[in-house]
Amino acid sequence: MKLSIKHIILFVFVLVIVQNKGYSQKTDTIYHINGNILTGEFKKMKYGIASYSMDGMGTINVEEVKINAIRSNKEFEIKMKNGLIYFGSFLPSDIDRKIYIIGPTGKDLIYLDDIVEIFPLKQNFWSRIDGNFSVGANFSKSSNVGTTSFSGNLDYRKRKSFIQLSWDNNNTFQADTLSANKSDIALEWQRLLKKSWSTGLIISASQNRELGTKLRLNISALGIKDIFYNNWNRFYVGAGLTMSRETPYNSMNITNDLTGLTQLVWKVYKFSSPKIWIDANINFLPYITDPGRYRASFNLNPQVSIFSNDFKVGVSFYYNYDSEPLSDGSKTDYGTNLQLSYSL
Repeated sequence: MKLSIKHIILFVFVLVIVQNKGYSQKTDTIYHINGNILTGEFKKMKYGIASYSMDGMGTINVEEVKINAIRSNKEFEIKMKNGLIYFGSFLPSDIDRKIYIIGPTGKDLIYLDDIVEIFPLKQNFWSRIDGNFSVGANFSKSSNVGTTSFSGNLDYRKRKSFIQLSWDNNNTFQADTLSANKSDIALEWQRLLKKSWSTGLIISASQNRELGTKLRLNISALGIKDIFYNNWNRFYVGAGLTMSRETPYNSMNITNDLTGLTQLVWKVYKFSSPKIWIDANINFLPYITDPGRYRASFNLNPQVSIFSNDFKVGVSFYYNYDSEPLSDGSKTDYGTNLQLSYSL
């Protein structure tokens, strides 16, 4: 039986869930500001929301502003608003909303409000992975045109770094015939250097029939600067260089180019009802080896939670531009899809 990429991704998705359940150790404690004590497994905290797993209740989400203290003897990576990174466990203090971080050099007393992210440094490979899976579709009876989309990402975290595998596939059908497709897959690595500075490496492949691109392979190296990063949003800018190899439709000419790369990325999370997530990014690539040519892309994905924070419904919109496509393709391509998402 021939396995497709969708079958492989589904297999990984199921395996991650099984492994995560098998290695959960519910020995952490959260002290709520109202006096309640929650015992379970502290999974992570990001954008002002702590994810916590409890026996009989599954995974629940607690707003950071409602947490008075945390106790855990596990090791965590803790990122602060000022860009500092701590590695250690948690111990409550006698001061409301202040906790101790117990690290290799001693203990530090910090405000909970100053924490941006908390991720456990677990030894098991599968327990370090989280991700998001989305499917979407649109159809117009009058034009007999339909679109489908399948996208997602898997994140793997280690000390001061993370690796992300992401994919996005969009297909347009007219009657029963595939009339256009856009596919992207990327493997990205980021490592924190100092405070709000990071470095990144991206290896990607893409195809876009509308723009006349049969296959484009990219390797990008860039520096990243967090402009602001707090409990509800992150905005950062990246700049660097990209080496690309492009094969167009309707031609055997393969081109190799060097381009600049500038990107703006904004991630927003609003916990108050309705719970809203917004992911947006802009990329601009001016060609160095082909002066006058440039490419640009814009992606926007707002989502609203349904049932729980794990299930969301939203809209995915993309816009791509190439000032000088190599074959007889169009200069622009854009599309939108209604999506249903599930987060690990």
